[in-house]
Amino acid sequence: MTLIEAIIFGIVQGITEFLPVSSTAHIVITQLLFGYSFPGLGFEIFLHLASVSAVILYFWKDLWSVIVGFIRYIMKRDRQDRTEFWFGVYILIATVITGGLGFILSDSFGEAFKTPLMIAIALTVTGVALIFIEKFHRTGKKDASTMTLMDSIIVGLGQTLAVIPGISRSGSTLIVALLRGMDKDTAVRYSFLLSIPVILGSTVLGITDFTSEMVDYIGVTNLIVTFVLTFTFSILGIIWLIDFLKKSKLVYFAIYCFVVAALVLIFIDPTTVVDV
Repeated sequence: MTLIEAIIFGIVQGITEFLPVSSTAHIVITQLLFGYSFPGLGFEIFLHLASVSAVILYFWKDLWSVIVGFIRYIMKRDRQDRTEFWFGVYILIATVITGGLGFILSDSFGEAFKTPLMIAIALTVTGVALIFIEKFHRTGKKDASTMTLMDSIIVGLGQTLAVIPGISRSGSTLIVALLRGMDKDTAVRYSFLLSIPVILGSTVLGITDFTSEMVDYIGVTNLIVTFVLTFTFSILGIIWLIDFLKKSKLVYFAIYCFVVAALVLIFIDPTTVVDV
């Protein structure tokens, strides 16, 4: 891998990880354009680790509030910590659902999800969902104190769809959370905090793919460059998404998904399979 390619991979991953456009789809497309087939999932996991580091930094106050409230409620049963306790429980429930079903779906369907045709279809579905949630769904008023167990289950199921390249994890959780009647602030907070255990969990499960062969294949310098750029552009992506949500501009992301889906079908062999 050249330094320029490392820079491109870092920027692509960082920008798309938390925008509702599917970072996995963009990494697959970038691989196809460069003709790369990375050994195992080590490189993708490495990029996701940089992205989740950005989330932890940006939302550290929220994360700390949930952790402290969760532990303190268990120990003291103080009513003022009840909301954060249950918010933490709902994060754990959605994570378990996503992890369990995601593992089963990945194992069952395998390479069927990894073709340009499937990516184009999934991006189109994401675009349609984004238009629906912005144009035809009224934003609810449910916050962390009024969330329910069923909300966490449904969001966890929605997040599981992100096992398909082209279905955005952030997009699916935001859309489902808004459909469940959450206000935008709560939906965003839940979506981003939910990404932390999901990404860290996948990192632990795939740690064996981070091998010396993978490091030699990509290069130490290139890995450092991609990590720094992914982290930096992930922060920018988070800020950008939050700003767009305040202005109700999800339709622009939908248009982008449609354009990328069309370009994939036009310029890439739809039967190609990439190991991601």
